[in-house]
Amino acid sequence: MSFFDILHLALRNLRQAKLRAILTTMGVIVGVAVIVTMVSFGLGLQSNMLERFKALDLFNEIQVFGQGLSSLAGMERPGARDEGERRLRSRRATRILDDAGVKEIAAVPGVAYVEPSVNFPAYVRSNGKLLTQYVGGANIPNAATRFQHFAAGRMISAPTADEAVVSERFIRDFGYEKPADAIGKTLELLAPPGEKDDAEEEEETPNFFGIPLDDPGFDELSAVETRTFRIVGVLGTIKEGAGQGGLRGLMPSAGIYVPLAMAHSWTTQHRGPLGQVALALARQGGNLGAGQTEGYEVAVVRVADPAQLTEVRAKITELGFGSFSIVDEIDQIRTVFLIIDSVLGLLGGISLLVASFGIANTMIMSILERTREIGIMKAIGAEDREIKLIFFVEAAVIGVVGGVVGVLVAWGIDGLANRLAYRFILKPQGASFIDFFDLPPYLWLGAIVFALMVSILAALYPASRAARIDPVRALRHD
Repeated sequence: MSFFDILHLALRNLRQAKLRAILTTMGVIVGVAVIVTMVSFGLGLQSNMLERFKALDLFNEIQVFGQGLSSLAGMERPGARDEGERRLRSRRATRILDDAGVKEIAAVPGVAYVEPSVNFPAYVRSNGKLLTQYVGGANIPNAATRFQHFAAGRMISAPTADEAVVSERFIRDFGYEKPADAIGKTLELLAPPGEKDDAEEEEETPNFFGIPLDDPGFDELSAVETRTFRIVGVLGTIKEGAGQGGLRGLMPSAGIYVPLAMAHSWTTQHRGPLGQVALALARQGGNLGAGQTEGYEVAVVRVADPAQLTEVRAKITELGFGSFSIVDEIDQIRTVFLIIDSVLGLLGGISLLVASFGIANTMIMSILERTREIGIMKAIGAEDREIKLIFFVEAAVIGVVGGVVGVLVAWGIDGLANRLAYRFILKPQGASFIDFFDLPPYLWLGAIVFALMVSILAALYPASRAARIDPVRALRHD
């Protein structure tokens, strides 16, 4: 018999038992739909996460570490025996990240710019309110992507300008109705008086137990130093696309941004008690000279091309600085998602395994009903191979039809779930549409092939049993 004859017989046999064939195919459809839906959800999570990292500009930047004040003071990190501690040790630097080091890094081929990180908490007064806020320093001009989207206003005009850029959360915390209302207003940073040099101490007025003799009384407000900045811009939050709701880049977030030199000067003049002790220990230990500053603990380096990131990091390591990039974590993240996808696929595969039992049962029942027909075919010259092939083709038809329809059902479930999630979860929160599922061609093609293979495997025993039927006994079968 030719293949088309065998296919014709298989289709005829399935049509003769329509209800049983439909129910068996439904089992395959459910199994394939569950597999595709669950695995596509896992792939969607991974795809959305990587797209968000890319949209947040995390693949183009490197965090560079210098010797911090704590390490210069001789402080030891608590010993941890896990892999995380070993990775932290690999990032440790052997030199101070000062202005000279920043210039060396900026000269590395492939580096677009270097921005030292200065981030500190401070009391802030604005719009009649006094709150604590994190203040960050920003290079002026600044090419970072986080300073390219403003809800109102503009970027700081000059490195020496007493201007500040604030976040939308700052606007809410300090009671401004909308971002535009804050433009032109002022904010004040409050701190104890800064460190004074010896000349200033000699010029101090005579005092009695710390109270100036020419002062009629002790004024606590005189012990507070303020620095006033004019608000010129309000950073906007991206509300569309994969990067919605986040700040771009690896630079630590802050509620207020001021020029970098001013921020760095503020942190050195207004050290906390712990910082003063660490500075004294670093100088006593000889790790920091009398006129030497501790520089910056962290800087963010942006590469011109993500493909140069590995090469740039190697050059930075040669300069004696530690580094970190989100790319370090990508392999581990992919491993985690591989495990998740495998578990989801296994759970879906269980339903397809149950469907394979239905296929085997359908084939066995077909043998019992067609024993006489099989006997006639063998009596007129049909070979065992051809008998087996008839049952394999029947199972293959069930598998292919079930696989294709199952993929279509999964596609429909994915689309419906996306619409419901957007309608009832994302839209009320003001977020844009997100596709939670990823259905690449290799997934749905693989699902169809997998359903075909499972169906053929389920037909192995029935086909072998049909081929072993004795034609003489089969012809006498009622």
